[in-house]
Amino acid sequence: MSISAAYGADKDAGVTFRPGPVESYAHRQSSEHVTVAAEEFETDEQARPAFGKHNPYKYGVLPVLLVVKNDTGKALRLDHLRAVYVMPDNTRIESTPAGELHSLHGARQPKVVNSPLPGIGTRTSRGKQPLSQWEIEGRAFAARVLPPGETASGFFYFQSGRKPGATLYLSGIQEAATGRDLLYFEIPLS
Repeated sequence: MSISAAYGADKDAGVTFRPGPVESYAHRQSSEHVTVAAEEFETDEQARPAFGKHNPYKYGVLPVLLVVKNDTGKALRLDHLRAVYVMPDNTRIESTPAGELHSLHGARQPKVVNSPLPGIGTRTSRGKQPLSQWEIEGRAFAARVLPPGETASGFFYFQSGRKPGATLYLSGIQEAATGRDLLYFEIPLS
């Protein structure tokens, strides 16, 4: 239901974002008949179709698109999927849940106006937080189960700049019927 709402909002905004097939991405890895691809979204040209005029990278958040294709013949559980951005110096950055991004920059400071008129004392800035746009949560990776032969996609968000030589480390993909963990994935991003 949330997917259809997101697509409806896309239609209203005149912007449609649909990830390509997993094979179309340069940064991918296959293991046990599961293929995972990842792409960092840094530039405005990359981010515009997915996030409109508010590129999260300009606000200190690196969005990484993840596309997962299941060719195992079995359903996969993705509700324990964990994504870590590993820098070339082995610094590890956990993904930030999309619902927490709107509060990254803290509370806004009130603007104080000294005025003899009542009711015009302290006002708070009412500017809209760019990381609270619907696209941030609406495009986040949210698949819980991936049926055989299907593909799921969405964004993970990292409070980091893009680093050449970084790797996306994924773990927590399980067979739905048995609970057996699949091998982890390490996808070089450059």
